[in-house]
Amino acid sequence: MTWSTYLDTNQARFVDELLEFVRIPSVSASEAHVADVVAAGDWVVARLQAAGVENVRMMPTAGHPVVYGDWLHAGAGKPTVLIYGHFDVQPAEPFDLWQTPPFEPEVRDGKVWGRGASDDKGGMLIPILSVEALLKTTGRLPVNVKFFFEGQEEIGSPHLPPFIAANGALLKADMIFSADGSQWGEDQPNLITGLKGLVAAEITVTGAKGDQHSGQQGGGIANPIHGLSHLIASMKGLDGKISVAGFYDDVVDLTVEDRAAIARVPFDEAAYIADLGVPDVFGEAGYSTRERLWARPTFELNGIWGGWQGNGIKTVLPAQAFAKITCRLVANQKPDAIFALLKSHIEAHCPPGLRVSVERLAGSADPFLVPAGHNASAAAGEVLTEVYGKTPYITRTGGSIPVMTMLLNELGIHATVFAFGMNDENLHAPNEFFRLSNFRTGQTAYAKLLERLGR
Repeated sequence: MTWSTYLDTNQARFVDELLEFVRIPSVSASEAHVADVVAAGDWVVARLQAAGVENVRMMPTAGHPVVYGDWLHAGAGKPTVLIYGHFDVQPAEPFDLWQTPPFEPEVRDGKVWGRGASDDKGGMLIPILSVEALLKTTGRLPVNVKFFFEGQEEIGSPHLPPFIAANGALLKADMIFSADGSQWGEDQPNLITGLKGLVAAEITVTGAKGDQHSGQQGGGIANPIHGLSHLIASMKGLDGKISVAGFYDDVVDLTVEDRAAIARVPFDEAAYIADLGVPDVFGEAGYSTRERLWARPTFELNGIWGGWQGNGIKTVLPAQAFAKITCRLVANQKPDAIFALLKSHIEAHCPPGLRVSVERLAGSADPFLVPAGHNASAAAGEVLTEVYGKTPYITRTGGSIPVMTMLLNELGIHATVFAFGMNDENLHAPNEFFRLSNFRTGQTAYAKLLERLGR
């Protein structure tokens, strides 16, 4: 029996296993689900062992655990491949917006519906099944394979840096492939070569010792909401350019080739505007909408509050005003450096009569950009072309996968995203789903990839 026939023969079982996996409510952001994250890790351990993977074990971190396993008998001269994914999921609230309960998955219309079906339980199960098919039909793998699955990606992988540093020898590989990510469409592949980084902060502007009567004190002291408004306006202009000194200093500019690759990917701007319900696009002058979305840094105001929020009027001069901001970063910006620039700007531009403080918030990631000519990405592109019959688009994304830069920093290896979800599958939203067509395509693609790397 060939591995392809094995995959076809066992597809119904694989779908049942995915449903079983999705039933585990492994929400890493919730204290109530700590045990469920561990239960999902236990499920992964058992599934790797059933596939024929060796040295499988759950390993502790200062937070949620990771799972490791390997098969290292390919022989001299064969490369070692590290495959990454995550078994934790996003919170499912609001539950009332789900057509069916998020942790009672079901198959409808050729899709598995449930929280984590696409991000990333379906995705990370795919390479396990491909390895099983190869081992069960040939008795061996074409390359050495290591699996590294984590239970804290959805909260930013906060405890992975020390774990990776302490286990660098265990994770050492020649190539890394991420089973967390996406393809462009059911019949169109893509290679994601860039991910944005992230830094977050909260601004607090303080005036009087407490809220004041606006009639008695208005005109005599500064209003924190006014001051906060001026601060925010000072950081981004109406041309879309970020006005913080030094913000763009480390940005790697787009090359002619980069811009051509982005322009090759179809983009209907009118449909984009209509779908979002906005009157027009907006962003940094001199760049296309897609270039801004994928390859330029951003400064976004995520929340702002202060003073009276109830119905009607309350003539209050508030004591404080607050704002939360996040910046999405691109290569080679560093979160620490950008936060320092933001803090310096805010402190230097605080209006008179007010005090300001800037707190860095949890949630941080370095940007990630695969270099041109990257060998693992070239191999992945060849396999995708063979499987889909089309050359993959070369794309980037505004999202972040923090572990990609952690592995790069510690192991010196750029990972390649080789994953088979799609961005329209309601990731992080109610009614998440995963297409079974892509589930099957991914299994073929991973088997072909391992064969291609073993030549």
